[in-house]
Amino acid sequence: MRDPAGGDAGLARAIAENLIPSPRYLWTGAALSQTGGHGDARGPDSETCPCYAHGCEVADGVDPLRRAVRERFRRGAHAIKIMTSGGVMSLADPIRIPQYSTDEIRAVTDEAARRGSYVAAHAYSPEAIRHSIDNGVRSIEHGNLLDAQTAAAMASAGAFLVPTLAAYDAIERRGEQIGMPAVSRHRNREVLESGQQAVELARAAGVSVGFGTDLMGLLEDEQLNGLRLQAEVDGIWTALTSATSVNAELIGRPDLGRVAEGCTADLLILGANICDDPSVVWSPDSQRTIVEDGRVIADSRAPH
Repeated sequence: MRDPAGGDAGLARAIAENLIPSPRYLWTGAALSQTGGHGDARGPDSETCPCYAHGCEVADGVDPLRRAVRERFRRGAHAIKIMTSGGVMSLADPIRIPQYSTDEIRAVTDEAARRGSYVAAHAYSPEAIRHSIDNGVRSIEHGNLLDAQTAAAMASAGAFLVPTLAAYDAIERRGEQIGMPAVSRHRNREVLESGQQAVELARAAGVSVGFGTDLMGLLEDEQLNGLRLQAEVDGIWTALTSATSVNAELIGRPDLGRVAEGCTADLLILGANICDDPSVVWSPDSQRTIVEDGRVIADSRAPH
């Protein structure tokens, strides 16, 4: 599990010491946001700065950003997450306008590259995506407003697209029920329709397309729905490739995401043939056995 904009060294250690049952866990720590950016939790009428929250940290300027990146790697972060456009949940910034300056993004990507890591960027619009990849960002998270020209630029740069279709679908159906602000629900509709189209444009341009969900809190139970939505665009086998070997390539782990000699034995064994019924992948009632690193850790077919 890759956790962009979350996790910390304590949680990672608890998982590594088997104190918490968990998938293999890769964390970035709090995402970095400019003042007034997607990760700035203040509304436009607020002067009180939370300064640091678990999911986001506000940092401006080249030197503070370098320090923040170095601190994350000191503690064991897998990669770095930055916010380079507005978003559905932020209240004070337009979705399309790029965030952070060229020098600021370059400082972050330079530090990550020297550690042999990479930067993932929250970005929706062509302007923000291009601003990110031109300055060394490897992974575009969301990317719903992608256009064909920008998709071609992503392919040329070797950048990845990680669509998070489950989040928008869940917000559309359940946003009001869980108390999401009206402005966020309105913004969600702006990007909802274009999410699957962005995947199609990326595929046509030859962009490597991964898989993500971006589900939090009360919407966490929608995880499997993300596979269904991506399969609607790509077909089941391409969607599963995105969620396995493409994601493994993105995170720089060729030993994961493949069934091959020398790879880690992480397996999902289902009780039916995917060719006959793809829904067994995302149905919560499907029989499944989960193997992590060669060990059976869950088996719904076993007697209780």
